[in-house]
Amino acid sequence: MLKPSPNLLQRILEIAILIQRIPAPTFEESKRAKFVEEQFQRERVKEILKDELGNLYVHLEGERETSPLVISAHLDTVFPFENHQPAFRQGDCIYGPGIGDNALGVAALLGVVWAFSESARFPAGDIWLVANVGEEGLGNLRGMRRVVERFGANVTAYIVLEGMALGHIYNRALGVRRYRLRVETKGGHSWVNFGNPSAIHEIARLICDLSAIPLPELPRCSLNVGVINGGISVNTIAPLAIAELDLRSENVETLDWLNHQVLDRVESANSMEVRVSAESTGFRPQGELPPEHWLVQLAKQCLKAQGINPQLNIGSTDANIPLSLGYPAICIGLTHGNAAHTAGELIYCDPLRQGMGQLLMLIQKVFHHPA
Repeated sequence: MLKPSPNLLQRILEIAILIQRIPAPTFEESKRAKFVEEQFQRERVKEILKDELGNLYVHLEGERETSPLVISAHLDTVFPFENHQPAFRQGDCIYGPGIGDNALGVAALLGVVWAFSESARFPAGDIWLVANVGEEGLGNLRGMRRVVERFGANVTAYIVLEGMALGHIYNRALGVRRYRLRVETKGGHSWVNFGNPSAIHEIARLICDLSAIPLPELPRCSLNVGVINGGISVNTIAPLAIAELDLRSENVETLDWLNHQVLDRVESANSMEVRVSAESTGFRPQGELPPEHWLVQLAKQCLKAQGINPQLNIGSTDANIPLSLGYPAICIGLTHGNAAHTAGELIYCDPLRQGMGQLLMLIQKVFHHPA
């Protein structure tokens, strides 16, 4: 039985810091991918491939021919280059934006190879480890879409790794729709043309109108404007303003309802002097693996073996794509952490022992599930 040795855990944490120190905003993952590829090239693997999007595929040959197990972790982070801060370790914590989401997840892919190398064993069946692009933000899961196009239904399972959320099994995919709201006006001089509509004022009114949509408590849904920009100068009536809108719901019908509410208000905001549009920038499909499915049950067993009470959850992850197509897929976490998607992001080192323990056990069990 594979178990994470202290040396293995230390290597994973060390490589996670090095991975985090290479900035990888969505659409700019190539330098990080190159570093990860170089680490895999030092190991005993059957083959290493890249696709045209920048996804990195590493093949571990199994003892017997099987449908492959695909284990993935996304390379990209939500942080632009100017917000990058290198990670550092202090006590039992590692601090750094993106260290848990998802430098540690990518490091765990290498950890899988190292674990089999330490044991001088091959996995029971074929494994493809994938460091993929485009999970965050406007990446719209493009990397995982290509991964699933490549392997399709001919897999034993898809396992998606995230650095944090240890103890959670994401067997349900949260639906997401995203829009770029665009408001255009004639603009003008702030004094000479006072009275002309300002695109910034108009988009602010629209955002307030959207915020007033009465959202149901159940099924849960959310509406968020995460980015807003526009205008030319302080003394110019803004001719253009843009906002990025994110809509989510755990229920298909509720998400459709919220989507219509938004588009109706966008249409109503148009006038002779104000042009308002909503461009679709992202769609993350919903799906679900039943709690009684063998993959979910195995994942629960592996967490319980680590002394962790498993929690089934819903989230927006790379697992959305295979789940939406009815393929066996889950997303699991590797340790605990705090402040994801902020400059204060951190992970705790010690729980990685349990996180890698569950992963290695799951890898060994997954090829022996009942047909």
